[in-house]
Amino acid sequence: MTKYVFVTGGVVSGLGKGITASSIALLLKSRGYKVFMQKFDPYFNVDPGTMNPIQHGEVFVTKDGCETDLDLGHYERFIDEELNYTSNITSGKIYKNVIEKERKGDYLGATVQMVPHITNEIKNKVYEAGISSNADIVITEIGGTVGDIESLAFLEALRQIQMEKGKSETFFIHTTLIPFIYGSDELKTKPTQNSVKDLRNLGISPDALACRTPYNTPDNVKEKLALFCNVPKENIFDEIDEKNIYRIPLHLHDQKIDEIILRQFGLKLNKANLKYWIDTIDRMENLKGEIEISLVGKYTELHDAYLSVMEALHHAGYKYNTKVNINWVDSEKLEGNIDLKKVFKNSKGIIVPGGFGSRGIEGMIKAITYARENKIPYLGICLGMQLAVIEFARNVCNLEDASSTEFKATCLNPVIDLMDDQKGILNMGGTLRLGNYECTIKKDTLAYKAYKETKILQRHRHRYEFNNKYKEIIEANNMTISGINDLANLVEIVEIKDHPHFIGVQFHPEFKSRPNRAEGVFATFIEAATKKK
Repeated sequence: MTKYVFVTGGVVSGLGKGITASSIALLLKSRGYKVFMQKFDPYFNVDPGTMNPIQHGEVFVTKDGCETDLDLGHYERFIDEELNYTSNITSGKIYKNVIEKERKGDYLGATVQMVPHITNEIKNKVYEAGISSNADIVITEIGGTVGDIESLAFLEALRQIQMEKGKSETFFIHTTLIPFIYGSDELKTKPTQNSVKDLRNLGISPDALACRTPYNTPDNVKEKLALFCNVPKENIFDEIDEKNIYRIPLHLHDQKIDEIILRQFGLKLNKANLKYWIDTIDRMENLKGEIEISLVGKYTELHDAYLSVMEALHHAGYKYNTKVNINWVDSEKLEGNIDLKKVFKNSKGIIVPGGFGSRGIEGMIKAITYARENKIPYLGICLGMQLAVIEFARNVCNLEDASSTEFKATCLNPVIDLMDDQKGILNMGGTLRLGNYECTIKKDTLAYKAYKETKILQRHRHRYEFNNKYKEIIEANNMTISGINDLANLVEIVEIKDHPHFIGVQFHPEFKSRPNRAEGVFATFIEAATKKK
């Protein structure tokens, strides 16, 4: 029977609930248990797909095409499991489902209310995650902070689950802040006491506290927390500030959080196998080399907008024993009269990641021209691949006014155009080409070197594509189309041969990168960058 771990947050947001949940999942998986993860977000957007990345960070895409919160990227990178549509539930999804059922008459004329209809829908999503994944343990993170109006329905649903399932099948971890007050030089427990009181007023008694602190809390502080929060002292865990987030599972393991959870569930304390994780951390903390990579994008003011790309670059660096430093370049600032040689002076590679809209596009194209002409290793992802085609069409094929119909509907040479199955779509949310699609790779290409196989599955998130009418002229000018989706006849990968590393991919390879397993094109990109003189 599936067991359930719930991670809530108190005092302030941004304490690292997602990293806490991921770390616990990793530890339980290391003991041989099948683990599945999900995130409840209280906002009323159906999903984050239509949200501005500068406000919300990147949109992570699951293999089955669900647009989700960026925390799911942490989940997958920590536990190395591919998640699905049951992994990210928003208030928008819950209310949308309930309203649709009411309109169809599924409630047989009942007055639809917060309790039981909304809370039942939430509970169903928790149980559905366990059933669909066949997991031993489902770990659910609740977004936001206890006390937020938006999260009340979720917490009420979890209270009901705790009542229905009992302590032997549920475990509540409350993440909280223990602030340090300068002057008196002491840790203060009152914010945590009040946060736990708010949680208990909602009918939920936490089984453990995960305390974000600047240093390990003394015994007397833990004793005070135990007394006022009604939590055993041994169930109060420190989460000290850590530069390397991948160390956090080891800190929690040292404090026996996984043992305490398994004991409450009545499950066997199988020996934890963490050697691969320790080896990975040892490698990433003892890198010999160091290089700079320029990331040219339109959302660079919030680095979380490119979180998975950033992580994938670091993972590829670990493979080649090299620390990757990112030079964040705002593409809009490249559109004026600017010295690109100065901007990219120290960079051994240039990457242009995904994005939407016309803002900053010409600056990205200038960066791509610079990379192509100066033989600087280049990697284009989604939009970065499309812009590489536009740049090549303009400057090598001499196609006048080559562009994408996304930016200029009346351009003379639409080398990038709206996909046929996207025409006529009015709703923006959830209507892109999303999730896993197959790509067939040509042998003797850079793409084949990256993946070492002719068939790969990669995740997508786009509405525009390479216009096949321009295949002949593009290839005649020595840009190789090295990857195709055979079913849709969709160009997936383009590359230039007479270049150290110039490749663009229509998919999002960053979503499949792992700390101990660099993703294919990121690995070849960083390999080429380390060789750049």
